[in-house]
Amino acid sequence: MNDQKVRRLTELGIALALATILNFVRIYQLPQGGSVSLEMIPIFFIALRWGLKEGITLGGMYGILQLILGAKIFYPLQAILDYPVAFGSLGLAGIIHNWIDKNNLKENGILIFSSVILAGGFRLLIHIISGVIFFGEYTPKGQNVWLYSLGYNASYMLPEILITIIVMIFLVKSSSSFIATK
Repeated sequence: MNDQKVRRLTELGIALALATILNFVRIYQLPQGGSVSLEMIPIFFIALRWGLKEGITLGGMYGILQLILGAKIFYPLQAILDYPVAFGSLGLAGIIHNWIDKNNLKENGILIFSSVILAGGFRLLIHIISGVIFFGEYTPKGQNVWLYSLGYNASYMLPEILITIIVMIFLVKSSSSFIATK
């Protein structure tokens, strides 16, 4: 195994551990599940640094680890959607990996903002769909199930996405060797 592969695997392992630890640093938690934490930051960092494949892999592995560590599971398909699929979708941020230019901080900020919005939006969409399919029966009478699920999931996802954007822009700007060469 060459040095680059060892570095990539090591960074993925560290990011997986860090995301797990950051999951316990919760800013707030909703009673029926969902919380604002810093758990997405290491997943985005890897996706932006190493690319799409590594980001999706790390996100999926993190989702599986969440299941093992006692995630809220009500239905088997809900568990798959809310954890490995939802967190795996964060790796979509890696599509801009090859466009990041360490010499163009303004453009990097726009790219990072866009990629976190895209990938975080996919995670939000997956949680909304899961909410409609598996938890729609809890929607208050007279409310649209889609809007209820959107409101509930957006109440924790939007602040987490915003925090992640701010931290990721800071991390990339402060790191002179952020981009990994493949």
